[in-house]
Amino acid sequence: MKLVILDRDGTINFDSDEYIKSPDEWAPLPGALEAIARLNHAGWHVVVASNQSGLGRGLFDVGSLNAIHAKMHKAVAAAGGRIEAVFYCPHSPGEGEQACNCRKPKPGLFLQIGERYGVDLTQVPTVGDTPRDLQAGSAAGCEPHLVCTGKSERLRGQPLPPEFPAHTTVHDDLAAFADFLLAREARQQQQTQPSGPTGA
Repeated sequence: MKLVILDRDGTINFDSDEYIKSPDEWAPLPGALEAIARLNHAGWHVVVASNQSGLGRGLFDVGSLNAIHAKMHKAVAAAGGRIEAVFYCPHSPGEGEQACNCRKPKPGLFLQIGERYGVDLTQVPTVGDTPRDLQAGSAAGCEPHLVCTGKSERLRGQPLPPEFPAHTTVHDDLAAFADFLLAREARQQQQTQPSGPTGA
């Protein structure tokens, strides 16, 4: 199974310091939904791993979160793609430190995804816009990819701060990540194809 794990806010959709609390506040980043569709068409399954501390903070309820994700799924489908599932941590930071292993930068969400799909997460690409996204994925064995959207828009063209995993690959946005992954896959397929017969 070819699997990609994406962060949500700041990676697929516009982020907000006030949190995304309702479907009306959810809006996709340019090119993000089409990027997911291109990955799907190349055989990649896309899963989301997202901290949603607004639940623990009481800013919205599970019904609102489900409505946000219903809008996201519908928008991705309209672009010709599919998100297989959304795994989220509902805990606030203080609560999470004591009660859970799922709040990124802890790897719990990723381990849940690996268990659900029976996938070894080693070198599974994961994409996010914050250090904690990539720290969590890297701790689970994933290959970290930063998009310079959301909270990392200011890092475009800049050297990465030390809190990012050392082997992080940087992309302008999710569309650029999809370009990178599909081009790399095409090169790998060419390298593994047997060469044709040679003339005498």
